[in-house]
Amino acid sequence: VQLVESGGGLVQPGGSLRLSCAATGFTFSSYILSWYRQAPGKERELVAGVTSAGHGRIWLDSVKGRFTISRDNAKNSVYLQMNSLKPEDTALYYCAARRTTMQEYAYWGQGTQVTVSS
Repeated sequence: VQLVESGGGLVQPGGSLRLSCAATGFTFSSYILSWYRQAPGKERELVAGVTSAGHGRIWLDSVKGRFTISRDNAKNSVYLQMNSLKPEDTALYYCAARRTTMQEYAYWGQGTQVTVSS
């Protein structure tokens, strides 16, 4: 089982990035997928989640209106489109998978670094 994130990097404030998370080894389409982030010295925070049916929700108030989550079950992938990036969005971004909201996350990726700086 693997979740592999990609798409991170260094971007100027106001820029955009699209993160991807590719899954292998489990029935991707049956899982809820989420994006978390963790900045240095801070706790990990839930950014967004998407159900197996593709209903996405942004949980983090500070990114509402700027970030969008989506998934493509045919490609076993989940995405996080990030627009109007701010320096405070700098963090390691992780994807995670679980079967239901009543269960713990079963799988985590290693993360992809996003740095927003001029």
